[in-house]
Amino acid sequence: MTKVARAKKLSNKSLSVVNGDVVYVGLDVHKKSIHAAVSVNGRLERHWVMPADYAKVVAKLAPLQAGLKRVVYEAGPTGFGLARALAAAGLPIDVIAPSKTPQPADQSAKSDRLDCIALCEYAPTNRLGVVAVPSERQEADRQVQRLRDQVVRKVRRVKQQIKSLLLQYSIAEPEGLANWSRQSVQALRELTLDAELRFCLDELLTELGQWQEQVGRINGRIEQLGRTDRHGAAVAVLTSHPGVGMITAMTFRTELHQAERVSDGHQVAKYFGLNPRVRQSGLTRRDGPIAKTGRGHVRAILIQAAWRWIAQDASAKAVYDRLVRNTGLPQKAIVGMARRLAIRLWRMMTTGEVYRAAE
Repeated sequence: MTKVARAKKLSNKSLSVVNGDVVYVGLDVHKKSIHAAVSVNGRLERHWVMPADYAKVVAKLAPLQAGLKRVVYEAGPTGFGLARALAAAGLPIDVIAPSKTPQPADQSAKSDRLDCIALCEYAPTNRLGVVAVPSERQEADRQVQRLRDQVVRKVRRVKQQIKSLLLQYSIAEPEGLANWSRQSVQALRELTLDAELRFCLDELLTELGQWQEQVGRINGRIEQLGRTDRHGAAVAVLTSHPGVGMITAMTFRTELHQAERVSDGHQVAKYFGLNPRVRQSGLTRRDGPIAKTGRGHVRAILIQAAWRWIAQDASAKAVYDRLVRNTGLPQKAIVGMARRLAIRLWRMMTTGEVYRAAE
């Protein structure tokens, strides 16, 4: 990069650039503080720490706007509020996927200062994976199905606690508990136990009922969202696919909120972590386990939908059977079907076409 002569160096109190300067900024964002690093014409000029006040961050970076090419920070628990504030001020902001940030071979030292400097150095390159920033409406809609995943995990945890209690005290599981039928849960309530064990089991069953009721309320909210004008047409297309119900459709719709940014099916598979890890050396190539990038609960929902798909569609079942013969493992075969399902749903959502039989 050709360096341009600068009339004024960045001072400790104010930041400014002159005509021809090329500026990149890396941020390391936390709940209470933000570390910032600025490079000008390929040279690191300054690093500082400031409070996590988005208006102040915008005011601090605004004087750099004439030469500012890119501001980057990694996605994290602070969400996208800073990105929206910077974008509203006309500053070029990209939110980066942490899993896509290159990692140095020597990680003997790590700090917020080093992290923001590294992002600043990578900002001029194409080595950072950019995250699509959702609108506030999109993010709020997505949060409903993510809340469902959190509560479903709590249901699963309580079920595991109940089974652990039964195992620990050699209490036989009622018939049907493998599927948690209503009869089996009622049988648990009627077991004759020591008073203290009875108390513990009742508390766990009460907690289980509360979480299940919450899942029901969240499901109802997702049903309402799926019928709104902003989602109704897409959901109608997605649910035309065998095995895809409202929960799967809304999860897919809200997680892939900017489907038009995805250029092909391979990117869809990578987005949901359903692509195999490839190891190649010379003429030897091995496909390893799936990458598992993205959110695990979305993969789980797609795999569940794939099982329903092959149960309802003979042509899909034929594809699944072929994959089982080729891989020797039903688990790998169903992941392959989930990958196909994700790609098909992406195509349906972007084109507006309803389901067609498996190819």
